Amino acid sequence: MSLDTSPRTHRFLPVDILTAGYRVVGKLSVTNHGAMGAMNDPTHSALEINDAHMARLYMPTKLIDHFNIVRMMKQQIHAVCLARREDLGPQAIVRGGYTNVVEYPVRITTPMFEVEGTMELPGRFEFTSLMTDGTRDFIPMFNATLTAILIPALRVESGGILINRKAVDIVALLSHRAKPEN
Repeated sequence: MSLDTSPRTHRFLPVDILTAGYRVVGKLSVTNHGAMGAMNDPTHSALEINDAHMARLYMPTKLIDHFNIVRMMKQQIHAVCLARREDLGPQAIVRGGYTNVVEYPVRITTPMFEVEGTMELPGRFEFTSLMTDGTRDFIPMFNATLTAILIPALRVESGGILINRKAVDIVALLSHRAKPEN
């Protein structure tokens, strides 16, 4: 029996995937590890999105095509937006195995998008370990809003968003905003 035909149970999750040029809305087949398991699986570098609707970023609501299956390279994906936090996967996987976490309101930018939401991290915020440690290429944010930098009309509010950490330019803690001078 090959790995691709394993007896694991699969279910479909509605996803909104954003690349540098396109928005793909469809269904991602996941196991009981949820979207985190699918996106951070090191044995597969590509994804299949079922019932995929494609739109260009500059006209995010205008459908340009509809496919039964679209295949994508994970490294080209900037963000995966999910309707519910639970769709990310079991808490142990999403939180990296930690039970006690601290919530950090953050703004993350990529070359195309700004994402503002909450990150849950064990202990204090450590930028270098967040971006370099571990094997997870996609990091979770909760109750987040994604906005295209050059196209502010493209706005996605989501219970859970996975951000490709290889595409991250800036991470800013919202609690570190400078106070306006009077």
